[in-house]
Amino acid sequence: MAVTAQQQETASDFIFPKSYNFPPFFSAQPTALTRQAQLRKWSIFVQKYCRHHRIYQLTIIEVLETPLFHNVALKKRLSLKDAKAVIDYMVSKEGDERAEWLGPEKSSAWIWWRKPEEWATIIAAWVEETGQKGTVLTLYEIVQGEATEKQEFYGLDMDILRKSLNTLVKKGKAQIFGTDDQQGIKFF
Repeated sequence: MAVTAQQQETASDFIFPKSYNFPPFFSAQPTALTRQAQLRKWSIFVQKYCRHHRIYQLTIIEVLETPLFHNVALKKRLSLKDAKAVIDYMVSKEGDERAEWLGPEKSSAWIWWRKPEEWATIIAAWVEETGQKGTVLTLYEIVQGEATEKQEFYGLDMDILRKSLNTLVKKGKAQIFGTDDQQGIKFF
């Protein structure tokens, strides 16, 4: 018996897509066109799941038994090979580069439900709206400060924050000061 959306919402407050309750969703489809559509659906699902749960990085072997890749009610799951194929698709241009492998062994990956450039745009907009251009802010203030508690980037992984801010530095819109544990940034 498939888990209903209402049951899943109660369990995790996340609404799974309809395809999650369709057994073929968990098996690699043999025709190229169907496979591409399947991978696209998996990519969207992984992004939404990670966004909802504020997951920035996946270790593939660790998530194989979680609801992300394992539907207990259907007794269906993605194999390690198929889970890696989903992430490979997400890494590709065709998958809109919504993931990035961490290392050649492909055991873990960043999941870009927001790419670093997108985070940078959101943070820069907040700086603009709050009149903080020209002010030096610590990285900690940006992701853990009282002023950002209601912002989407509150609690953002520090590595992603650095990647995001570096996109602004490259564009000449910001400058980072200090060492890794005491970094600040000035926005222009």
